[in-house]
Amino acid sequence: MTDTARTARAGVPERPTLDGIEETWARHWQQEGTYTFDRSKERRDVYAIDTPPPTVSGELHMGHVFSYTHTDTVARFQRMRGRAVFYPMGWDDNGLPTERRVQNVYGVRPDPALPYDPDWRPPATPVGDDARKNPTAISRRNFIELCELLTADDEQVFEALWRRLGLSVDWSLTYTTIGRAARTASQRAFLRNLSRGEAYQADAPTLWDVGFATAVAQAELEDRERPGAYHRLRFHGSGGREVLIDTTRPELLPACVALVCHPDDERYADLVGSAVRTPVFDVEVPVRAHPLADPAKGTGIAMVCTFGDLTDVTWWRDLELETRVVIGRDGRLLPEPPAGVPAGAYAALAGQTVNAARRAVVELLTAAGDLVGEARPITHPVKFYEKGDRPLEIVSTRQWYLRNGGRDAGLREELLARGRELRWVPEHMRHRYEHWVGGLTGDWLVSRQRFFGVPVPVWYRLDDAGEPDFTHPLTPDEAALPIDPSSEPPPGFDEAQRRRPGGFVGDPDVLDTWATSSLTPQIVGGWETDPDLFARVFPMDLRPQGQEIIRTWLFSSVVRAHQEHGVLPWRDTVLSGWILDPDRKKMSKSKGNVVTPMALLEQNGSDAVRYWAANGRPGTDLAFDPAQIKVGRRLATKLLNASRFALGPGAADALRAPVTEPLDTAMLTELSGVVAAATTAFDGYDHTAALMATEAFFWRFCDDYIELVKERAYGTGPGADSARAALATALSVQLRLFAPVLPFVTEEVWSWWRYGSVHRATWPTTYEVGRAVQAPGDPELLRLASDALGQIRRAKSERKLSMKVDVPLAEALGPAALLDQLTLIADDVRAAGRVARLDLLPDRTPELVIACAF
Repeated sequence: MTDTARTARAGVPERPTLDGIEETWARHWQQEGTYTFDRSKERRDVYAIDTPPPTVSGELHMGHVFSYTHTDTVARFQRMRGRAVFYPMGWDDNGLPTERRVQNVYGVRPDPALPYDPDWRPPATPVGDDARKNPTAISRRNFIELCELLTADDEQVFEALWRRLGLSVDWSLTYTTIGRAARTASQRAFLRNLSRGEAYQADAPTLWDVGFATAVAQAELEDRERPGAYHRLRFHGSGGREVLIDTTRPELLPACVALVCHPDDERYADLVGSAVRTPVFDVEVPVRAHPLADPAKGTGIAMVCTFGDLTDVTWWRDLELETRVVIGRDGRLLPEPPAGVPAGAYAALAGQTVNAARRAVVELLTAAGDLVGEARPITHPVKFYEKGDRPLEIVSTRQWYLRNGGRDAGLREELLARGRELRWVPEHMRHRYEHWVGGLTGDWLVSRQRFFGVPVPVWYRLDDAGEPDFTHPLTPDEAALPIDPSSEPPPGFDEAQRRRPGGFVGDPDVLDTWATSSLTPQIVGGWETDPDLFARVFPMDLRPQGQEIIRTWLFSSVVRAHQEHGVLPWRDTVLSGWILDPDRKKMSKSKGNVVTPMALLEQNGSDAVRYWAANGRPGTDLAFDPAQIKVGRRLATKLLNASRFALGPGAADALRAPVTEPLDTAMLTELSGVVAAATTAFDGYDHTAALMATEAFFWRFCDDYIELVKERAYGTGPGADSARAALATALSVQLRLFAPVLPFVTEEVWSWWRYGSVHRATWPTTYEVGRAVQAPGDPELLRLASDALGQIRRAKSERKLSMKVDVPLAEALGPAALLDQLTLIADDVRAAGRVARLDLLPDRTPELVIACAF
């Protein structure tokens, strides 16, 4: 059967199967434009999703399948509710992960000093460890071309998996965070931040990853427990007074600029305002008081070094201390000592790694008699870049910052207010946002010393000595964006003036990847490039994302929309939980316990995997459970087979017939309640509750109702049309209820007897179900019939008889009111149970009891 033929009724197959339906329907949906966004709709009729662009630097895993399935159920539900769903897909392909992957795959490293070689080609096969340890240097432009080449291949693999999973995205809206639209939007937003004073440049202490050789923002930090040791150092005060200091970083002794104690600590009150001299280097440093000093930590007085940690930065700034930097960008101690530090004592440390310098300082302290006691081993939290493998250092560098409330209480309150405007699912996730915003200690560092990213769009004029004027950056016109200042001259200059006195130099840095990703609503919505589209989709309706990037992606997106547009970028945000392994540990690449999904999709079918994913609610962790996937497979198979039976007696042609029989109206009345429950659940982003309600009814429908009406539906007597109409109505409604979670099997069954796509059909309503019945039914009748049939079956089973064996006589005992209800459905019970005669006998028993005589 061709895909085109599937647009009409396909007819019920003799042997329905799940095999191959993913390829068939994914191809059909693409050809028919089933999920294409209708941009003629007004904003009130649009539902826009700011889809997370996955990082293209490896493989997708079950965590991706988990969260993206959740978003897809929302998109499918809203589409069936009549909304034009704006559902793009993006690829986050710039930044450190991509660069690291390119370096590992091709065994290269970028060198900005090298010229571009248009004839250079990468190795045809993957390189070995030797090439990775001794990478080939290539030009920045050659390196960027490699990044683009590798990410393009990865994106094709990712797209194939998403199509296999059945994501109903509009693939014509695909974007990349390094593409032209993203570069233009990122640079435009930065230039506007700069013009409003929200972006600024500063030479200041910067968190620095030595391995990646780049600055790192506060939001990208993580603490990791590492072994260390406390060393007790003896400082020398006037009159022979000794001051003991505990430190884990003795190598920073030459960077010491002060000692600090708490203002209320009486032990050191007489020292505040005086000076002491450092051991080994004999440098005079002041003793100051600050409330952040902890009297209970160590000896209660600490040395301030520039810079050992973020607290040092705070003390240095608040107390206006000197600066003595000793650690360079390469993670080694600088070759020359800072001003005021004797060169002779420093010589043993020059050029050493941090660890080697630590050992050297300990030896010097020991020789001077200023190391008190033995080192005391400890385990303590050390700050790392979240993608790095070496502890961060703090070095002084010139960087670009974006105001985010870290140093502006007024802006911080505005951003907290935005958080309260946002609808959080689950609600408690809002507290993570508020905790992050309330705890900010500085502005957002947005420049990075990398290559594959959006260039900072400024140049600097060089004076007659060739020194750059950082205070008056040269900027391009917005119409010229995107630009690369490393290869394009600024307005009014030509390329021959680059790096020459009186000429210019381009800013060598790129923007933080979050500075681009924070603009995904603007990038895909056509901000300033497609005003008509932007008016229809912005602000968007939904931001689905992981809870671990509330402080990065969610917060930074709020900052950019607040600064540029004065609004939230979306109305709702839905946060995903974690995927856990069988030992209840979070799955992650770093732990090596992730599961890649393609084999599972091929073995069990996409609907089965989606069923597993849909069993996890927003913000709730879900264990990876292959058994649950098998349950999903059985459900999809049952849906095929039950649908085939329901349509067998001609139900498709009886869809509009009136439903009159009590059992039929009872079933549909219960189904009406399921529709109401599922609709409410989806409206609240609780796809799990919607699935549970639908699935519970479906099994009752299959195991009880179908069995009860089988004979009547296939017959020609009274009530036959009612049974067929009820079957058709129930099947139509259930297919649509299941469609957001099980898109392939529901589309397959829909094609047997309905025109078009189930995913373009209207979402079922209680009005629709109620309209099919002549009068509301009593759902208890279906439960009563199920109970009666169950007792008859159990009687046969206990006697080890086939379910097809006839029962000559059955007696129903129970309260008169219950028997009156049973009378309404007695014919269906007799037919389903193969009972020749059913006597109804009032009895004092509180519940129905069926006694069978064989």
